[in-house]
Amino acid sequence: MSEGSFSRVGVVGLGTMGAGIAEVLARGGLAVVGVEINRDALERGRGHLEKSTGRAVKRGRLTEDGQREILDRIELTTDFGDLSGCDLVVEAVPERLDLKHKVFAELDKVVRDDAILATNTSSLSVTAIAAATGRPAKVVGVHFFNPAPVMKLVEVIGTVLTEDGAVDRVAALVKGLGKTPVVIGDRAGFVANRLLFGYLNDAAYMLETKHATRDDIDTAMTAGGALPMGPFTLMDLIGLDTCLEVLEAIYAETRDRRHAPAPVLRELVTAGLLGRKTGRGFYPYGDGAPAASGSADAPAAAAEVDPLPSVAVVGDGDLSKAFAAAASEAGAPTAEVEDADLVVASGEDADLAGIEARAKDGAVILGDGGLTGGGALAAHKPEADRPLVEIGLTPVTPSEAADRAVELVARLGLTPVRCRARRGFIVDALRFPYLNDAVAMLDAGYADADAIDAAMTLGCGYPTGPIADIDRLGIGRALDQLEYDPDEANPGVADRLREQWDLGLTFR
Repeated sequence: MSEGSFSRVGVVGLGTMGAGIAEVLARGGLAVVGVEINRDALERGRGHLEKSTGRAVKRGRLTEDGQREILDRIELTTDFGDLSGCDLVVEAVPERLDLKHKVFAELDKVVRDDAILATNTSSLSVTAIAAATGRPAKVVGVHFFNPAPVMKLVEVIGTVLTEDGAVDRVAALVKGLGKTPVVIGDRAGFVANRLLFGYLNDAAYMLETKHATRDDIDTAMTAGGALPMGPFTLMDLIGLDTCLEVLEAIYAETRDRRHAPAPVLRELVTAGLLGRKTGRGFYPYGDGAPAASGSADAPAAAAEVDPLPSVAVVGDGDLSKAFAAAASEAGAPTAEVEDADLVVASGEDADLAGIEARAKDGAVILGDGGLTGGGALAAHKPEADRPLVEIGLTPVTPSEAADRAVELVARLGLTPVRCRARRGFIVDALRFPYLNDAVAMLDAGYADADAIDAAMTLGCGYPTGPIADIDRLGIGRALDQLEYDPDEANPGVADRLREQWDLGLTFR
């Protein structure tokens, strides 16, 4: 074996993930030994490989000859002894520390002394796994994302025990396979899961406390947060049992409330409602189940047939400017406050109490502060094709006024969601703690800005990484949402965020 290369690689565990890793390695021209616990499991693994490569053939991304070459490079066996000639062995068994310990103890007996052992754990401590071997200096983490043949990101993790050069050699292999390696330290959840699951857990708490509905939260994060799917749709796709396992692993290390699993998540798992794979999670699935989408769809459809509301815009705040532009684009008639169906007031010149007194009965009033009675607070997020309007309802806002607000905002071609009128509404209340976590991670020194941003864009499908997002949205806006007070600093705010703000710096 040459110092910087691997030619024969073992994979232990041929479930969906392990089979995907074996396929990636074989596609890269490597000889692969795939090991399973018994013949039935081995045949299931063979089925995963044939199905995945067959799908690529059907889509024209692989020829039948190419498929045959890939499969011929993979030797399938139930004998751990067949791993004796491997330069690298990747463990891909379920996320149970006792099971991984057992696998590594077996590998110690059969694998060459100079071979590297890697774990594909997504949340467990690589150091704790390495402790089960007589060669902890040879152990690294190599976290592929599912589906491995498609996803570009691979987190490569070293520990305080890993020998010099081992991580770099594995990262070079990953890069040679056409993936993007990010080299990070050993922390539960690493980069992508640690950041992602804090946000997902916050969304579950938001639902549990009735801050907003499932559909409105999902719609807010896709329309206003520009994410590929909402948090509840994503958790159902991942599997709620997996979500719970990852959160428990991170919480066991950090004792950070953001990773203490929300009770609603634990209840669903206990009830066996695990998401798509069981037909029901946060959403129902199967024949006749409603689509997993936001509540704005019905009002949006109504906008095609109902007349446009008359709109009065007061003040020069951002909310007023946004609604003036939306009303103009939609062709909605303008009116004085006394005659308008919808009154939008924001900025220093907006006399909210006076506006409420002047507005006609049944009018909806949206402002960015201080409204009571028939009014509601609102925030505008322009990042989507149909820009999001978060309608924040106070305890005294009548339900009919809330319904009317959603209806009128949708008629203007905007995407309305409703929530409690609290700091950050939905999007910023979920987004900025996640961004703060990323800055704290950067400050801790176990991942740099490029690795953090790559983890979230390539590993989780985010349009931009969190460090880039902080610069885009502004550190001042982040600190305001996180309730930063320079005279009485919130201990939850990352030190680096405060420092960058005080020095007038950006992160890039």
